[in-house]
Amino acid sequence: MIGALVTFFLVGLATLVVASIALAILGAVFSVALSLAGFLLFKVAPIMLIGYLVVRFLAPKHKRLSAAERRWIES
Repeated sequence: MIGALVTFFLVGLATLVVASIALAILGAVFSVALSLAGFLLFKVAPIMLIGYLVVRFLAPKHKRLSAAERRWIES
């Protein structure tokens, strides 16, 4: 009877230790993923958007086609 209780206690303790380690690793992974997403969304994306808009507005409106490209399009 005492042996069964000690066995249940040790199995429960091992389960709690393994579950806490697994949840800590899962929390660390989610923390890294969310911080990376926040960095990309609030630091990199605005700079890329501004760069895209500058290139878009400063680019020539109509790019001149070469003769070969014009023949390919018209055929």
